[in-house]
Amino acid sequence: MTKGKDSKPHIGIFGRRNSGKSSFINSIVGQDVAIVSENAGTTTDPVKKSLEIFGIGPAIIIDTAGIDDEGKLGKMRVDKSLEAIKTVDAAILMISENSFDVYEIGLIKRFNNLDVPFLIIHNKSDFEEISNKTIEKIENYTQSPIINFSVKHPDKSEEVINLIKKIIPETAYQSVSLLGDLLSKDDIVLLITPIDSEAPEGRMILPQVMAIRDILDNECVSIVVTEKAVKHFLEKTKIKPKLAVTDSQAFELVKKLIPENIPLTSFSIVFARMKGNFKQYIKGTKFIPELKNGDRILILESCSHRISCEDIGRYKIPKWLRNFTGKSLEFDVVSGLNKLDRNINKYSMVIQCGGCVATRKQLQNRLKPAIDAGIPVSNYGMTIAFINGIFERAIMPFKNTTF
Repeated sequence: MTKGKDSKPHIGIFGRRNSGKSSFINSIVGQDVAIVSENAGTTTDPVKKSLEIFGIGPAIIIDTAGIDDEGKLGKMRVDKSLEAIKTVDAAILMISENSFDVYEIGLIKRFNNLDVPFLIIHNKSDFEEISNKTIEKIENYTQSPIINFSVKHPDKSEEVINLIKKIIPETAYQSVSLLGDLLSKDDIVLLITPIDSEAPEGRMILPQVMAIRDILDNECVSIVVTEKAVKHFLEKTKIKPKLAVTDSQAFELVKKLIPENIPLTSFSIVFARMKGNFKQYIKGTKFIPELKNGDRILILESCSHRISCEDIGRYKIPKWLRNFTGKSLEFDVVSGLNKLDRNINKYSMVIQCGGCVATRKQLQNRLKPAIDAGIPVSNYGMTIAFINGIFERAIMPFKNTTF
């Protein structure tokens, strides 16, 4: 399966200013990709660097600002570093000169809270080796691996890489088939892709491209039509596809065109199974009829894109939900992985897009605060299926599957 532009495994480097995070990255990557200076606070915002890790493949290393930064601007930098934890599949806690205190303990607590595996590197070991006292102190809080390192003697680079490979979850870098467990060789899959103002000119959107590639990888046949051509195609060819996958916003029309004996779902729901919390999505979607006047709903988009009057998250879903419930509902839309403007407890429901350009970990952590707070979460496709009265049909292909 072809991965999205940001769906490579993400590894974050966290620690105090001047602990050698940037120098470490340059040493591991083998080139000067991060700015290095003796002045504390050189790295201001989280910066992504690409590298290849043997056994994992392409990965993204995130260089973050020092966790001990000071002042008003420093606090903003620290906040960005802490937010970056939510986006990583694994982390490296960088310490030096045997410094292990409230800053490091705080990071460890955040790693554990977000289920982020991590290792600890005591950097600048050429200047000062890690002491037994520091090791004992660390072991009071974690059993994560600890390793001495020096950029002046980078002979341990291979050991560090092996430790990263050991702690990073396989799900972060192993290609997972979107539809493979539903298909057998030579099966036919019908993909229904509307062409409207939201469709990029001259090309297809990423979920459609990824679905086509996945179908081909599974030695099956992909047939792509617009919603206007579905009826003619089925009547003329008499083909009965193993599965039909549509753009969610075409559910209202397509449900009438695809016979009940052909499984039907949407691109968004396919991605919801692969990347989101599928069980929570199913549970949360059923909350829709319980929405009340004045309830505020959070719409989460994973990407930034051109906005039009046909925008699915900003216009169509709010309109459809108001019409379906007959309630006066309020909506906030947050794009990418941006920080929320309101406390999560201000929302009655959260609706997440498919997340084709996000990693599984990023999507899981994006939803975690709402799930922990007991707030129902849903997905674009599931919400639209529910509104159109075909929720059970749309999730039926996945009822006996797990990811």
